[in-house]
Amino acid sequence: MNLTLFLVYCFIMTITPGPTNIMILSTVHHQGVKKALWFSYGSILGFGISLFLAALFNAILARFVPTIMVFMQYFGALYLLYLAYLIATTDAHTSHLKKEAGSFKKGLLLQFINPKVILFCVSVFPSFILPYYTSSLALSVFVLIITAIGAFSFFVWVFFGSFLARWTHRYPKTINALLASCLMYTSLMISGWMD
Repeated sequence: MNLTLFLVYCFIMTITPGPTNIMILSTVHHQGVKKALWFSYGSILGFGISLFLAALFNAILARFVPTIMVFMQYFGALYLLYLAYLIATTDAHTSHLKKEAGSFKKGLLLQFINPKVILFCVSVFPSFILPYYTSSLALSVFVLIITAIGAFSFFVWVFFGSFLARWTHRYPKTINALLASCLMYTSLMISGWMD
């Protein structure tokens, strides 16, 4: 297992803009850090539960249908390319943050309907973990590690939300190109095209 690539993939997927991070940023701007923290705590719990369910689901699939794992690996890589395209072609000045109340419950529930989280959870296990580790203990450790990475990323959006928003609005094309390039590189690594 390439631990560096795994950690980079997890960090990129949790730190890049998505529904959770946008809601955190919106909550910071409209209701303050305290509300954004509660929303983040709910998001962390929901993310951890999603990872646990994905680990269980993927471990069962890996035992019974190994060819599905290859398909899921390529599907995850294609999704990353799609995200890279969206990020590269997004105009930061046209996306408007909605003023919505941030709460623990909303943060928790968002993780179960967030397509970025769902596809990340489904792709990270067959791409990085299950080819090397299948024990319940190892999978649990990876769920905790990924959840901690997600928590770190959510807190970055909370505590540096105002700074990040000003910076991304000042250099939107550069930020988008950098994030898209990182996702494209990760996609190529997951698919095995750059082994």
